[in-house]
Amino acid sequence: MESIFHEKQEGSLCAQHCLNNLLQGEYFSPVELSSIAHQLDEEERMRMAEGGVTSEDYRTFLQQPSGNMDDSGFFSIQVISNALKVWGLELILFNSPEYQRLRINPINERSFICNYKEHWFTVRKLGKQWFNLNSLLTGPELISDTYLALFLAQLQQEGYSIFVVKGDLPDCEADQLLQMVRVQQMQRPKLIGEELAQLKEQRVHKTDLERVFGANEGSGMADQDEEDLRRALALSRQEMDMEDEEADLRRAIQLSMQGSSRNISPDVPQTSGTNLTSEELRKRREAYFENHNSEVYKGKF
Repeated sequence: MESIFHEKQEGSLCAQHCLNNLLQGEYFSPVELSSIAHQLDEEERMRMAEGGVTSEDYRTFLQQPSGNMDDSGFFSIQVISNALKVWGLELILFNSPEYQRLRINPINERSFICNYKEHWFTVRKLGKQWFNLNSLLTGPELISDTYLALFLAQLQQEGYSIFVVKGDLPDCEADQLLQMVRVQQMQRPKLIGEELAQLKEQRVHKTDLERVFGANEGSGMADQDEEDLRRALALSRQEMDMEDEEADLRRAIQLSMQGSSRNISPDVPQTSGTNLTSEELRKRREAYFENHNSEVYKGKF
């Protein structure tokens, strides 16, 4: 593929790219094609002047822009045809009923020039294989022999004008090399617009990833703070649970004291034995609290 000359699209110079891809080299420049266009304009002006330079048709012709070129870089089929005459080549309309009646297999031709809405591109046979050399592609596109007729038929259905290039094309390195070897293409070349869109999408995706990664890096401290907060809340809940247990214990002891007082028999005289019982209960409570607090502190540390 590297040996194939493929001029990619610049501005609206598709006619220049079409000719150079056909001839496989930098044969024409915008200046040279403009010169041919000006020459055609002058020939048309001279023919119109034959009817009289004062005629309405002549004055109208002078006011109209050139039909052979414009400021964007577009060139007409007349410019392309005249440029090819320099190399002894001529164009025949492939779409014409006259040519279709000849029932010539497209494989037996050497090259085609296609046009649709002022865009020109070349389909040419190099060696023993056909290639779409459209300047809007990122590289030459291999076209199989079996697909060539379908490819041209599809272009016709889409409204393309197709011209057969007749005559001997100049020798080129790619043609000589591909006479000896055949190439394989694993992936179709993209349109230049598709490639640009893909690159833009990749840049946007990369930016989004960087933004996400940046946010994650910036949230590192926030994640640590959140973890610390969870630990603090867990410890707080543990302390609250311990306090609740102590409160429940105090309530249970109070109930037991009340129950002990109620369980004293009324037949038993209320003597100093009652005070001793209360004192024992008090000491037992204090001993219980001391033991319980020591266990709690041990658990904390």
